[in-house]
Amino acid sequence: MKIAVIKETRYAENRVALTPQVAQQLIKVGHTIYVEAGSGYASNFSDEAYEKSECIIANKVTVLQQADILVKVNAPDESEINLLKEGTVLISYLYASFNSDLVQQLNAKKISAFAMDAIPRISRAQNMDALSSQANLAGYKAVILGAAQLGKIFPLLMTAAGTLTPSRVLIYGAGVAGLQAIATAKRLGAIVEVSDVRPETKEQVESLGAKFIEVKSDEAAKVEGGYAKEVSAAYLEKQKEAVNKSLFQADLVITTALVMGKKAPTLITEDQVKEMKLGAVIVDMAVEQGGNCELSEYDKIITKHGVQIIGPANLAATLPQNASELYAKNIQNLLNHLASKESFKWEFEEEITQGTLICHEGKILR
Repeated sequence: MKIAVIKETRYAENRVALTPQVAQQLIKVGHTIYVEAGSGYASNFSDEAYEKSECIIANKVTVLQQADILVKVNAPDESEINLLKEGTVLISYLYASFNSDLVQQLNAKKISAFAMDAIPRISRAQNMDALSSQANLAGYKAVILGAAQLGKIFPLLMTAAGTLTPSRVLIYGAGVAGLQAIATAKRLGAIVEVSDVRPETKEQVESLGAKFIEVKSDEAAKVEGGYAKEVSAAYLEKQKEAVNKSLFQADLVITTALVMGKKAPTLITEDQVKEMKLGAVIVDMAVEQGGNCELSEYDKIITKHGVQIIGPANLAATLPQNASELYAKNIQNLLNHLASKESFKWEFEEEITQGTLICHEGKILR
């Protein structure tokens, strides 16, 4: 099949959907790959590298018109959709529940759209799970970003002039991003504490050398699709009380809490920020879904009540080479699962297909 790769146009997006190495592997099994000129430069992949992998370099219009399959990081815009043939297969992030107009546009063109953000969190789909692969990198970068803004070092340091105490890091959420943030902060020498509404994450947190902050409540958070479901206001209040002491002592706070398909829960209010240490830093990784801190601003670093609050946009894209390498492998693994070199299998009752296929042949399925 003819697979198309085009340059991402979203603000602050430096990733590319296929790397030269993965493209070469797909070509070896019989596919033809068209790449828009310049698609990989922001991820450190040159046109020459794609050409050496036997990709065909062309302009965007040619690439899109040739496509049997379009692979992207972010969903295509209207002008890109209009250039596709009817019946083309799209594989990209879609966030269909938030983008009904986009789904309607794709469906009107009879595009078969697979959503990379809807990969079911089951063991046999782990190597396709782009949300996890990208969150892993984002968790690492959040700590580095926070450390760069913090006015002190992470580890205990004994010098002839005196002893410097280690920084205290508080992490909300022990999912993929949170666990990587814990590991990174520990490697840098910080004291790390963690809060999560899922008590079963305690063992993972402690295995990384961090302290788990327990919330005493009869209400246990339920997990759906690998994400914690929304908990009650009463539970959030109990979590706030349990975490406040650690929050007010923390030098760096990283928040990662998301609820699938809904606004991120507010975990840190302005009143709590007022009680934090002067010079503390908050990195709000949930800012793209409304933020876990009441004061966070999208893609801005602000200072409120003596606390720096960072709302980073698209953190994984700030590590574009590694992020693209992992995302391209996720795409390759999903494509290998869904299709042979000649065509798609269209196994509509199969769990991964059922979870990711949003629209097909003029019908919206999810």
